[in-house]
Amino acid sequence: MHELIRTNDPVLISFVESLMRDAGIGCMVADTNMSILDGSIGMLPRRIMIDGDETENARKIIADAGLAHELRPWDGAQ
Repeated sequence: MHELIRTNDPVLISFVESLMRDAGIGCMVADTNMSILDGSIGMLPRRIMIDGDETENARKIIADAGLAHELRPWDGAQ
C-alpha cells in the first residue's frame, strides 16, 4: 500500500474516495479512528492508502482533478 494523501479535511477525503471509486481503484482511509485520541477535533491527519499497483494511475487522477498539491511525495518505485 502507498500513501496517496494525508489530510485532516473530511471533504477532501470524501472527494478522493469518490474519484478512486469511479476509477475502480480500491482505497483505504487509515487512522480514521484516531479521533479517539485527539478528542474528535481533527488534529491527527487521515491517510488515503491505495494498492501499490495503482499508485501511478491514482496520482494521475488526483492531479487531473486539480489536487496535485495534496499528493504525498513518491519516488515511483513499486
